[in-house]
Amino acid sequence: MDLQTPKKSSIFAKLFWLVLGLILASGGVVAVMIAVTYPKLPSMDELHNYQPKLPLQVYSSDGVLLGQFGQEHRIYVDFDNTPKLLVNAILSAEDERFYEHGGVDILGIIRAALGNITTGHLQSGASTITMQVARNFFLTTQKTFTRKFNEILLSYKIEHSLSKDQILSLYINQIYLGQRAYGFAEAAQTYFGRPLDKLTIAEYAVLAGLPKAPSAYNPVVNPKRSHDREMYVLGRMLKHGYITQEQYEEAVKQKIIVARGTVKDFTDSGSYIAEMARQYLYPTYGDAVYTQGFKVYTTVNSKLQQAAYAALRKGILNYDATHGYQGPEQRVDLTPPSPDSTLDQTALGLFDGITDYGDLFAAIVLQVTPDSIDVILRNGNRLTFSGKQLDWVHKHLDGGAKSILPGSVIRVRQNNDQWQISQLPQVQGALVAMNPQSGAIQALMGGFDFTANSFNHVMQAKRQPGSSFKPFIYSAALEKGFTTETIIDDSQVCFSGGNDGGQWCPKNDDGKFLGPISLRQGLTLSRNLITVKILNAISPQYAISYVSKFGFSESQFQPYLTMALGANEVTPLQMAQAYAVFANGGYLVQPYFIDKITDANGKLLAQTQPSNISQQSPVIDPRNAFIMNSILKDVAKYGTGARAWRELHRSDVAGKTGTTNDAKDVWFDGYTPDLVAITWVGYDQPKSLGRQFGATLALPIWIDFMRSVLPTLPERQLPMPSGIVTEDGGTWKGDTEYYYEGSIIGKHNASGELGEEESGDGLSPQDSNASDPIAAQATKTDSSEPAAINNSNSRGDINDIIKSIQD
Repeated sequence: MDLQTPKKSSIFAKLFWLVLGLILASGGVVAVMIAVTYPKLPSMDELHNYQPKLPLQVYSSDGVLLGQFGQEHRIYVDFDNTPKLLVNAILSAEDERFYEHGGVDILGIIRAALGNITTGHLQSGASTITMQVARNFFLTTQKTFTRKFNEILLSYKIEHSLSKDQILSLYINQIYLGQRAYGFAEAAQTYFGRPLDKLTIAEYAVLAGLPKAPSAYNPVVNPKRSHDREMYVLGRMLKHGYITQEQYEEAVKQKIIVARGTVKDFTDSGSYIAEMARQYLYPTYGDAVYTQGFKVYTTVNSKLQQAAYAALRKGILNYDATHGYQGPEQRVDLTPPSPDSTLDQTALGLFDGITDYGDLFAAIVLQVTPDSIDVILRNGNRLTFSGKQLDWVHKHLDGGAKSILPGSVIRVRQNNDQWQISQLPQVQGALVAMNPQSGAIQALMGGFDFTANSFNHVMQAKRQPGSSFKPFIYSAALEKGFTTETIIDDSQVCFSGGNDGGQWCPKNDDGKFLGPISLRQGLTLSRNLITVKILNAISPQYAISYVSKFGFSESQFQPYLTMALGANEVTPLQMAQAYAVFANGGYLVQPYFIDKITDANGKLLAQTQPSNISQQSPVIDPRNAFIMNSILKDVAKYGTGARAWRELHRSDVAGKTGTTNDAKDVWFDGYTPDLVAITWVGYDQPKSLGRQFGATLALPIWIDFMRSVLPTLPERQLPMPSGIVTEDGGTWKGDTEYYYEGSIIGKHNASGELGEEESGDGLSPQDSNASDPIAAQATKTDSSEPAAINNSNSRGDINDIIKSIQD
């Protein structure tokens, strides 16, 4: 035994020196690595002079975010303004010893290393907040020993360069939290639609749980896993004394509600106006628009904008519901990717690339029987449709080409707490509301849904206005000596169509004739023949010159009598500007939608100087505007727009319906002295809307919008200008009639003025070798209005259009 003792000692000694040698060698290698690597580490200047990428943000006039543009959606928040409860939630979830360690948690690293050895592969873990800052600013997320080594060195360097609060501030503003949200302030808006300082403890816990795995713990797409993570964070907050037992119990009970619409690139309702702002800034600032934090404050009122969004979508969906279900949008393969995948899991993995359109949610069909359809939404919720819910789609349950089958992608929406099958409408629409006193656009919906169709119909769609253009012809007639009581015969008349010998014989919409009626009645009842006869009397050439006073370009019009029925093309924005002249007493205002632009620090870069009608000369006689206003109020009370007065009960509402040939476009252009609103509905590739009129399709949208808006506007009348005389009971309804001073008072016949010879003056083109193509087509239709010629959308360059309304 004694002989063996030295041998054992020798073995232990060798092992000791071997281990010691390895440790010293490893230490030497590490020391060399540190000596070589540390000087090459990035400078801390980027952290000291932190300039986060800030998106372009577009706001309403009342401070509501309408949209933002940039790869990184971020709202910067100073550390001093960061809620303490959020800070404590982050520390509980990510780094409870943050204020104690020097950037690296040694115990955590040893724990992670042992886990890596045990499992045989690299795992995430032991990352302190400082290490995450190092990774987010300077490194990749690749899991290698080299990256981890550099991360540790950088963490020590950061800790020696910045204070703990500075490091935490960088983390709070830079970290990615899912849904394109960078930083906790942006995440608060993205997931909850509220500022950071307005959240609850439970909501702070949800946000604090995101950095570990933003996708896995996303409360939108993974609510269960998000809830589990939230409970973990709340438990840690309680353990460390950041919240009381009472606060913990209250937070645990709170149901997390994610704000709908805030997780998108834009809020649903503000997308078109936000895009207009982006396109306005980009030519000046280029790609800096997406990173420098410009803020655009528009003239849009968020409540009016939401009302416009709701009214337009409701009107179009109601129309679409009466015109049949078109079938599923597409079909996806529900074959499970692995034997362990459930049907729900398989379906949820197929939603990438399938978009929700506002409240029209995408749903994947899981099962179909003759009596029911089971679907799943992207949030994992299942819905079953049966009974009367299937009435609209029953023709698509027969197994045919457009049948609803397992894997079909359909649309569903919630209406009064009841889910129903829906679809993305093919028809389009537009609504623009403008302050007639200043030209400020207060609401704008350029189409049914921006994500589905970003073409801005308010700005770009050049469409025939139909009868909504008639008021400008009547206004011109007043300047040519007509009065509201001028009597015109509502009877058949035909005009020559040029050298081809054809004739154009316009018709009234109802195919009837009323005989001799007043000019006021002619517009109130929208009689086509009266309007054509008036235009023939004053001449199309004079009318073109006159209507340019309303902001139209003379080049938009051809000198044909079909102009009387709105055969030329205009945009909804042009109609808003034109009707504003009647609404404000005769003044032309320039539409604008940007109030001011600032940089990220609030420095004013630009501000619009709006029209000031008190410093302008009127473009038409104020007496003319007053009398036209009185007629257009009759339209809204007695005529084609009478539904407006019946439902809104406002004496200051005025407007005019418009329906083009074959109902390819329908309009209602209406106003009060404080707001002009234009609604249009039609297909992008013009085709008939069926038996629809401005009064049945466009007017209800206008009424729904105004019903939400009018309570905020005082009921008032335009003041009567000097130079007008009145006649009590003079109108066809017994109301007060108005005349220019010196005009013939009362009814008088205008047959001489109208020219009973029925000449073709103003109808034939100036070129004697040509014929009037509009009139030529009109002679071949039974419709009450001339055939539409070339009324497809002329899209043009929106930048040019935007610039033109800013000039």
